Amino acid sequence: MKTFEIKDLNLWYGDFHALKDIDMDIRNNKVSAFIGPSGCGKSTFLRVLNRMNDLIDGTKITGQVLFNGQEIYAPESDVVTLRTKVGMVFQKPNPFPMSVYDNVAYGLRVQGIKNKAVLNDTVEDSLKKAALWEEVKDRLSDNALQLSGGQQQRLCIARAIALSPEVILMDEPTSALDPIATGKIEELMESLKKDYTIAIVTLSMQQAARISDYTAFFLLGDLIEMGPTREVFHKPNDKRTEDYITGRFG
Repeated sequence: MKTFEIKDLNLWYGDFHALKDIDMDIRNNKVSAFIGPSGCGKSTFLRVLNRMNDLIDGTKITGQVLFNGQEIYAPESDVVTLRTKVGMVFQKPNPFPMSVYDNVAYGLRVQGIKNKAVLNDTVEDSLKKAALWEEVKDRLSDNALQLSGGQQQRLCIARAIALSPEVILMDEPTSALDPIATGKIEELMESLKKDYTIAIVTLSMQQAARISDYTAFFLLGDLIEMGPTREVFHKPNDKRTEDYITGRFG
C-alpha cells in the first residue's frame, strides 16, 4: 500500500528550480530515508508532503502529490486536516515553553477537546509510544524546557502522535543530539512504524542504513534513485549514488 504517490513534481523558489520531475511512492508503515548532500532538495521535498512550503513566499509547485489517493494541492484540500494527519518533527527540538503535559495536550485543546480523562489518556499513551513516559511521568507539570535535548525531541514526537497522525515526517531529527539520545530516537522509529508511516531526512548514511526500509538519494534537486535500502547501499543502479555512498563526494 502507498501512503503517498508523487508524479512529475517540480518546485521553484522564485526562479530557483529546487525539485525537478520527482516521481516517488512512499509506502505504508515503512521508514523512508532521504539522503544526499546539503542543499540537494531533500528537506524541501519532505515539506512538500505536508505543504509546509506554502509558508514560503514565491513557491510554485506543479505535478501531483496524492495522499491516500487524494490530491493534497487541490483547491478544496484542507491544509489543517493534512497537517494533523501528516505530523512533523524538526531538526532542533522545539517544545513549547509550557509543561510536559500541556505540550502533548496542546493540539487536542486547539481542536476543542476539553475532557480531562481523554486528555490524560492521550498524554500518557502518546508519551508511552514516544518511549518517554517512564522518564517524565512524575514530571508532567515541569516546564518542558528543563528536559534534556533527547527527551525534548521525544516529547515533540509525542506531541505529533497525540493528534493521531498517519504519517510522521522527521527533518534530521537527531542532528542536534548526542549518540545515546540518537540511539533512543532510532529505536523509537523502529517501534513507531507499526502504527505510522515515517519519512526522515538524514545527513547520516549510517543512520539511513540502520533504520530505513527504503532510501531515496537526491542530488541538485533530482531524485537519482530510490529503492529498498539494502539494494541502494549495496547494489545502487546509478554511479552517482555509489560515489556518494562510498564517500567520493558529498
